[in-house]
Amino acid sequence: MKPPSTERTDFDKTASRDHLQKLDALRKAAFQRIRRPPSPEEMARRKSRLAMAKWLLPAIASVLLISIAAWPEINHLIHQNGAILREMRRIHAESGRMENAVYRDIDSQGRPYTLTSRSAHQIDDDKVELTDPVADIQLAHQSWVHVRADHGTYLQHEQTLNLNGHFTLYRNDGLLLNSPTADLDIKQQVIATHDWVHAEGPFGTQDAQGAFLDQNTNTVQFMGPGLTNRFDDLNHPPSVSVQNKP
Repeated sequence: MKPPSTERTDFDKTASRDHLQKLDALRKAAFQRIRRPPSPEEMARRKSRLAMAKWLLPAIASVLLISIAAWPEINHLIHQNGAILREMRRIHAESGRMENAVYRDIDSQGRPYTLTSRSAHQIDDDKVELTDPVADIQLAHQSWVHVRADHGTYLQHEQTLNLNGHFTLYRNDGLLLNSPTADLDIKQQVIATHDWVHAEGPFGTQDAQGAFLDQNTNTVQFMGPGLTNRFDDLNHPPSVSVQNKP
């Protein structure tokens, strides 16, 4: 007795036959398709692209190789330029600074004065910061006064000088005055300090909490309590009028 034959239920012969027919039709159509040859314009464009690629690709490769070889020098130049820019910024920040500065002008009475300093920094068109300022000011009747300090601020338009740090004043009549700070109105020939002051001169010695000097009237006024030591030599009266003001 012949055994029964098995048949796969997941295999559709009709669908497989249709699929094979479609593939055979596509293959025949591909073989029957006539390939159009490129036109002369297309051939010229292709040749131009190939020629450009022959030059461009080696050029790019050369640039890359040169960049790799020159990178250490480029890196050095970048850092060097950075240092140069920082130095230029520092110079710009220090612009307006002058060594051994000298300023000359006249007061309200047309009398000349000279202001010098070891260094001067121009803050703006009016304000100047001074280091070790020294002022020589001519007074009436050919007298003069010499002042100095550690630091100062000079306002050119106002002709005022603010001094601080070991302020010292010497006048040719023998007046010597010391104080931590002082303010000078050079234009009006007035000097004032609101710190402790020690003065010596033909009148004697004076310690006070402040002082006011009017160079036009030749008057020195001391302010606040202090210590006074007067010379009582009537044959040699002092050349300066000294006043104490509580």
